[in-house]
Amino acid sequence: MTAPDVHLLSAGAAKALVLALQDDFERTSACALVATFGAVGAMRERLEAGAPCDAVVLTRSMVETLATAGRLDARSVHDLGWVHTGVAVSQGAPPASVADAAALRALLQRASAIYLPDPERATAGIHALKVLRALGQAQAERLRPHPNGAAAMAALAQQADPAAVGITQVSEILYTPGLQLLGVLPPPHALATLYSAAVARGAPQAATAAQLLSLLCAPQQAALRRRSGFEAH
Repeated sequence: MTAPDVHLLSAGAAKALVLALQDDFERTSACALVATFGAVGAMRERLEAGAPCDAVVLTRSMVETLATAGRLDARSVHDLGWVHTGVAVSQGAPPASVADAAALRALLQRASAIYLPDPERATAGIHALKVLRALGQAQAERLRPHPNGAAAMAALAQQADPAAVGITQVSEILYTPGLQLLGVLPPPHALATLYSAAVARGAPQAATAAQLLSLLCAPQQAALRRRSGFEAH
């Protein structure tokens, strides 16, 4: 008999981590992992629309909201760690500083285009637009929003424009070939987001989904989580 699939709805910030452990999970569980990645708001919409889901990886605040609403098992929550929002440019771009707000503003003023995730449904996109507005750099003609951070960073890398800038979660920047991470957003514009995983309430594969979450959050995977852009909780 064919083993059942385990369905995961995940924020794009955790894509590199999940994919790095997919083979281990599938080998030990004898199940196939079907993972969907995207903006946190989009993943919530999929869950609430009835998409197949055994587990989620979302922001801690979203996990708590969904657990309170009865969508997730509150007893199953695991914290993966914090992810900072960072600034990226193409690999061939000249060095630039984002050490303080003045340096960040200067970089954005020079930018030919600014790539960011969905400014309405993605955690990093919502924050990025807030920062751009605060710095007077939110001119619509330069903004290049995409459905999620991975798509935004892939587009930035493909353009290979040394004057273009990207803002999204550090984990999505590190995952994208052709980009360099300049640094995290400086104070007072910094944002570190705690991501957590949980089993969906009534999940068909709840026990196997719990095994997946234990693998993602296991102490022996701490180094992998750091390389994937997560800081310890």
